[in-house]
Amino acid sequence: MSNTGISGRRCLVMLPLLEGQFRAALQGNDRDELQICVESGDKAVQTEQGAHMVYLHAGDNPFDTVTAAVKAVERHLKTFHTRDRKKLPSFLDWFGWCTWDAFYTDVTADGVKHGLQSLSKGGAPPRFLIIDDGWQQIASDNKPDPNVAVQEGAQFASRLTGIKENTKFQTKPDGGLKRLVSETKDVHGVKQVYVWHAMAGYWGGVTPSAGTAMERYEPALAYPVQSPGVTGNQPDIVMDSLSVLGLGLVHPRRARDFYGELHAYLASCGVDGVKVDVQNIIETLGAGHGGRVALTRAYHRALEASVARSFPDNGCISCMCHNTDMLYSARQTAVVRASDDFYPRDPASHTVHVASVAYNTVFLGEFMQPDWDMFHSLHPAAEYHGAARAIGGCPIYVSDKPGNHNFELLRKLVLPDGSVLRAQLPGRPTRDCLFSDPARDGASLLKIWNLNKCGGVVGVFNCQGAGWCRVTTRTRVHDAAPGMLTGTVRADDVDAIARVAGAGDDGDGEWDGEAVVYAHRARELVWLPRGAALPVTLGPLQYEVFHVCPLRAAAPGVAFAPVGLLDMFNAGGAVEECAVDEKAVVALRVRGCGRFGAYCSREPARCLLDSAEGEFGYDADTGLVTVDLPVPAVTD
Repeated sequence: MSNTGISGRRCLVMLPLLEGQFRAALQGNDRDELQICVESGDKAVQTEQGAHMVYLHAGDNPFDTVTAAVKAVERHLKTFHTRDRKKLPSFLDWFGWCTWDAFYTDVTADGVKHGLQSLSKGGAPPRFLIIDDGWQQIASDNKPDPNVAVQEGAQFASRLTGIKENTKFQTKPDGGLKRLVSETKDVHGVKQVYVWHAMAGYWGGVTPSAGTAMERYEPALAYPVQSPGVTGNQPDIVMDSLSVLGLGLVHPRRARDFYGELHAYLASCGVDGVKVDVQNIIETLGAGHGGRVALTRAYHRALEASVARSFPDNGCISCMCHNTDMLYSARQTAVVRASDDFYPRDPASHTVHVASVAYNTVFLGEFMQPDWDMFHSLHPAAEYHGAARAIGGCPIYVSDKPGNHNFELLRKLVLPDGSVLRAQLPGRPTRDCLFSDPARDGASLLKIWNLNKCGGVVGVFNCQGAGWCRVTTRTRVHDAAPGMLTGTVRADDVDAIARVAGAGDDGDGEWDGEAVVYAHRARELVWLPRGAALPVTLGPLQYEVFHVCPLRAAAPGVAFAPVGLLDMFNAGGAVEECAVDEKAVVALRVRGCGRFGAYCSREPARCLLDSAEGEFGYDADTGLVTVDLPVPAVTD
């Protein structure tokens, strides 16, 4: 996207494309020029021209312009679908737990059960589970190499030797993965179980040794070749390892068999989906396979066909897959990891993580629902991460070690039934943040907006102090004391607020721009006239969440606006419907329980909860109406 500023100025979106066996990318040079780099990834696949390598689209609204540009590319390429045409897996609306940062590759069946039990006992029952790296049958075909790095237990030189679970998950004669999955659902109330695997099987692919279970997939060693642009920016320890030791690559013509048999086995064990990691490795292996575009498309089509057969809820999370080879090949995959990992032990990573997921979502959110990754609920940056996830429209899940939880925080995210108040869209930076640098410029706050059914939400984050260092090739703290920053929040920071601000139930009525704003941390309700701004001041690693509630006419001279569950990060996500009749009766349909709030310019005459008289409080100074909603009765 070009630097066009905000309102009243034109936006220009430039999207590099795929053409035949070639991929285009945009890059700068020493003369401050924009270049188009066209590559196949295979020296045998060459061309002297590219007829349709970049698409340009102009418009007034930056978000609408990006959407229109991607849809135009969809029509041109006919190789992928946009997010709005894909089935979103149901796990997105439930709270989850991932085993990765809790155990890394030391995960066991008992560890999984202890983690689920620990969270449920505290009132935050996980309803989806990801069994991450550590469950598969792997072995190293090479002697240990002192030049090969290992990170967080990931064994980059190891390869897959079978499609079933390893001995850690086979502790009893009648045990195994099937029994574990059954127990997580029957005993612990988990609704969806996903397991991790790499695009090539494991980090090092599959074993190419003759006489093994993998032989039928015709694997052969392949050696990654990275582009100069990638290596010049960030050396990758996975690629560096595999460029020496090689990756066992299933032959593209056998990819459908490989994924099909792996996923069929998992489905027979009750598994509902897969988290498919290390997808970027395929783009480096195009030599001898017709180039990177052809190879990526072959693998991704095989993957999607297998997911469709084995996991009817479209159970797939794509990770490490930001190349356009993959995005422009995804007809079905609906969830994509939006950034690097959550790193619990790296203080420099947390502000950068939140900024990265928001800006990456501007593009990625057109193709899939971005996943902003897991986090720890018991961590110095836990509230910061939790607030971001709540407004990101993304899945909400933690990777807590058993017994290490902050349930006060989790209650701001998780309802008693294990569901979450997920916002409706991918969370993106507000217009006035699109061309600022909230991590490094020392002046800007990051604002992220999203929609709920009857209002909007804006999260404000102080992300200053850390960023990518080209010298050390890692994220590092560049300002240990970035200080306090002040910005403003407006109702129209929620870019699509007009969609939910109409006076009628169909949302087609006129809205005069007036709203009330509820600040989550400050616990303040403020009336905002049309065009007015609310100041916000935040210190390092601080945040605030503002719930933007368009005012509705409840009667002549009386205005009303629902806020939501005041103690939840995404309070407005609890409001399912709001209707006002000609007798000035406001009817609300609300999810969840706890302290519910709404604005009314005049004290209500009475309050009914499911037709029964209910008590309520009213603050005449602010117009805040509060009602305590009981925990819903459990029904079959």
